[in-house]
Amino acid sequence: MSNEINIEENEAKLKRDIGLFAAGFLVLNGVIGAGIFGLPGKLVEQAGMFGPWLIIIFGAFIITVAWTFASIASYFNTTGGPVAYANRAFGPLIGFQTGWLLYIGRVSAIAANINVLFNYVAFLWDGASGELTRGVMFFIIIGGLTAINVMGVKKTVKALNVITLIKILPVFLLILLSIPHLTPEGILPGNLPSFDDMSGLVLLILYAFVGFEGALVTAGETKDPKKTIPRALISGVLVITAIYFAISLTYANVVQDGGGDTPLIDMADILIGPVGVTMIIIAAIFSILGNATAIVVAAPRMTFAMAEEGTLPGWFGKVHEEYHTPANSIIFLGVLSFFLAISGTFVYLAIASTLARMIAYAICMVSLPNIRKKADAETLENATKLPGGYIIPGIAFVVCLFAISQSTQQSWMYMAGFVVLGSALYFANRLLSKNN
Repeated sequence: MSNEINIEENEAKLKRDIGLFAAGFLVLNGVIGAGIFGLPGKLVEQAGMFGPWLIIIFGAFIITVAWTFASIASYFNTTGGPVAYANRAFGPLIGFQTGWLLYIGRVSAIAANINVLFNYVAFLWDGASGELTRGVMFFIIIGGLTAINVMGVKKTVKALNVITLIKILPVFLLILLSIPHLTPEGILPGNLPSFDDMSGLVLLILYAFVGFEGALVTAGETKDPKKTIPRALISGVLVITAIYFAISLTYANVVQDGGGDTPLIDMADILIGPVGVTMIIIAAIFSILGNATAIVVAAPRMTFAMAEEGTLPGWFGKVHEEYHTPANSIIFLGVLSFFLAISGTFVYLAIASTLARMIAYAICMVSLPNIRKKADAETLENATKLPGGYIIPGIAFVVCLFAISQSTQQSWMYMAGFVVLGSALYFANRLLSKNN
């Protein structure tokens, strides 16, 4: 009972500054990072003109996952997202491990994204390749994102809104300029392609949608979260699917013999010329920066939630007296991300990050029945309804299992290491709590 009171007191200190559009931008930026600037080329390489339609097919599968998350989210109004869901359904150990897996995936993603960001910067500035320069810029970027987030989620959300517009508008411009290049054969290909690596292609598409769960974690700082978060999730994933499909379809029609690692740069060069190339490089930089910003908003709320639940030391659950943000968790994420980024170990962490997320997703999918059982009558009545009972969560669970089944043995080894480390932290914290 005392733990519940402490959680309520901490939640009361947080400001609910995130509205529907801000939550939608969190979904958008949590998913759209560097992937959109490489996905169209890979689709054309593997599936030809049929590639864009795979986005629609697998986007529909991802919608079942997002829809299930939307239903689960409607039972909660506190910070934590998947951490709180798994905790409510299966107890603190599973709740902690679920949050820990997602946290590790997100920390590694920041480190990886910041490094990729400088690969794009190097197109415009040769000096970006130097180790010292990269280290200083890592500190400035990660430190800046950390400081903005500590000073208030409202400031971070405003920055995120600007970043979203900068990264999305050039993509929309390419789509509009490509419309005259569309042909009936290019829109509806007559024959199905032969796939050389179907499982790899499916994983590429599924992984391009990973990250929308970040909006779930900020429920304690969201206005009317039981309604806002479900709406943001569903609308966000629909918009992301539409953007991926539109840019992939137009690319397939504009670029002859498409493929390669920089498809949108090739597309911009054909449609606009050198100015377009520069525009897309800048958009890619802001896209990756926006993705990192969304992670810096979401990930610290995971360790904050775990501290509230008593599975991490209380230090992580401290709320800044002036800014009303989980400052310690934010600072911890910033420091850890910086050291991973400069050390290069992010490569090894990133290998297992998607597997970790998919396992966490699967746990959340099967948590819904237990959450419903434990809900009071009013919450149950107002929760987001899923047509067909548990059919949609069942499909979502199978989607997660499929993605998990495609992972390599090396990924499982790294993931097992993270689970062992997380378990050690969990039980060490319990031991310290008993001694105190």
